[in-house]
Amino acid sequence: MIKGLAITPPILGRISIGRVVEKNGKRLPEKDDQFTITSQVQNRDGWINHPLDEELRNASGNGKIRSIPVRVLFNEPDLNLRAEYNLFDRQTGRPLCVGNGETCRRHTDAGVQTLHCPSPDTCELAKGGMCKAYGRLNVNIGDDDELGTFIFRTTGFNSIRTLIARLNYYQAVSGNLLACLPLELRLRGKSTTMSYRSAIYYVDLTIREGMTLEGAITEARQNDVRRKAVGYDQAALDAAGSLGFSNGALEDADEELSDIAEEFFPGSGDADHSAPGDKNAISMAATTTVKHRLIDKLSSKINDTVQ
Repeated sequence: MIKGLAITPPILGRISIGRVVEKNGKRLPEKDDQFTITSQVQNRDGWINHPLDEELRNASGNGKIRSIPVRVLFNEPDLNLRAEYNLFDRQTGRPLCVGNGETCRRHTDAGVQTLHCPSPDTCELAKGGMCKAYGRLNVNIGDDDELGTFIFRTTGFNSIRTLIARLNYYQAVSGNLLACLPLELRLRGKSTTMSYRSAIYYVDLTIREGMTLEGAITEARQNDVRRKAVGYDQAALDAAGSLGFSNGALEDADEELSDIAEEFFPGSGDADHSAPGDKNAISMAATTTVKHRLIDKLSSKINDTVQ
């Protein structure tokens, strides 16, 4: 295994609740009220939809994808959803610091170092809203490739918090049969004072529509027995997944960084932007000249701090 290279689940496509659009010569994230499933191929208009997108739209009855039947690869919740604080360089798209509130992995002149992570609220480098929670969820859709996944990325606390809770709860109540449960990604809406009473959307993970939790657990046990009968080793798969993620300092590949930064960490703009469709009312983008200057100062401060 190549050291320093994170070995992640094979990616067949992307799941999003928004897109990047061009406005006044700037490419900015735009929220949506539905899922979109795309391939890994782009053209001049953006990401090309995956064939599953049309299939699910036709099955929805109204042309909008509000739920997606899925399974997860691993019994361990943290392998299916990795959530961390990320400080991105908005010009290069490269993550400068990735932490969990206790420790962080930071790019320095001496390489990637493990340091104390005080969380964005008290971290000097994170001032100005530059550091965000960033989650990546891998799920399996359909039966064509049981080890191939679609990835959902988000910087929304509502989605991250809900998904973490659901994965841990389902693992617990199923007796560690999370990977055998029939699940469903579901889009939910809510309004808050901070969103100025407008709807914001986040992603939830539930038992598939029409099933009870008891029925889903029964099916999970049946799936587990069937898999073991043919020699499917779930524990070994979880171990391989854990080893692969830990093999690299950072998960996202260099070729993906510019797209991730463009979608979730826009460098400037005159509106409040967060993850598409999972928007918080608190401004995360630079909106004034002062904030633009803070970004420049932050880059200098990072260089001074890590030397």
